[in-house]
Amino acid sequence: MIKTMTKSLMVAAIVAAAPLAAAWAGGHAINLRATANSNENDEDYDGLIVFKNYVEQASNGALTIEIFMGTQLCSNGTECLQGVAGGDIDIAISTSGGFATVLPFAQVLDLPYLMADDRVAEAAMAAGTEFMTTMQDMTLEGSGDLVRLMTIGNTGGWRNFANTQRRVQGPGDLAGLKIRTVVADLPQELVRALGASPTPISWPELFTSFQTGVVEGSKNGITDIMSMKFPEAGLQYLTLDGHAYMGALWIMNNPKYQSLSPELQRVLNDGFYQLQQATFASPKRKSIQAYQDFVAGGGDIYVPTPDEKAAFAEAAAPVYDWFKENVDGGERIFNALTSTVADVEAELNAVR
Repeated sequence: MIKTMTKSLMVAAIVAAAPLAAAWAGGHAINLRATANSNENDEDYDGLIVFKNYVEQASNGALTIEIFMGTQLCSNGTECLQGVAGGDIDIAISTSGGFATVLPFAQVLDLPYLMADDRVAEAAMAAGTEFMTTMQDMTLEGSGDLVRLMTIGNTGGWRNFANTQRRVQGPGDLAGLKIRTVVADLPQELVRALGASPTPISWPELFTSFQTGVVEGSKNGITDIMSMKFPEAGLQYLTLDGHAYMGALWIMNNPKYQSLSPELQRVLNDGFYQLQQATFASPKRKSIQAYQDFVAGGGDIYVPTPDEKAAFAEAAAPVYDWFKENVDGGERIFNALTSTVADVEAELNAVR
């Protein structure tokens, strides 16, 4: 009986692997070029390594993943998105800011205080939710079917307000501070709504800008703050308001994806799930030491009370209307996200 069962299982495994083996036997392996504008200490790299390992094994060698870290293939999110659309790059990552320069609705990920914590955010980003399905549909529509959104992971935890001047306990404490933002409109609208002055500064210039007083604050996660050594430039006050989840959009050239067999498409889909889970976990682990190092260097960390957090959210509320009225597709994606978050919160509350 045992021998019969073992033989049956082996036959089933061979049959299941046959399409992938055939893909390999029919010619050379299909090589996919994947890039991230970061380094090997970053959660983006952690995700790519998990992705590469899974895809190459699960495809039985029919797919190979070639990783390019840094700016070898593209120098920023916009260039990477354009490279994927043009087919020069197969797989890339973009922050919401870089993505939004071409497809502005991606700024929905920067809307403040819509998701309370990691459990809510990670459930909302799961494949098949109304939000993810809408994001994927809008990405295909907006790119003329050239770019496929594969998953949304994390790249640095949560955005928090940090500054060189004083402890921030409520929105009033931000008044008058010059806060660094990306060029995208929504982060600038948020900073204005909270009474501060938005100042677009490129990432490589931010350290010097803190030193010289060109800006006095930023909206970053702790791992980015410490990896860039911003405390040495005077950034000493950190408020854990968690206003935005640092989502990372992982995209693929859609014609390349469509050219693959259904079996290989499934391998890629599952591989991006593995990548997503790796990027969810990585910032949590790395942030532990980062927070310790920040405090050890004299940094001040403040956690807002529930009432203070509510005051931040109330002050930022006008940004929602701005987004829905001024961003193409804004109302559609806003409704998809808020509807998904409401469903997720209801399910989590029942479990809790």
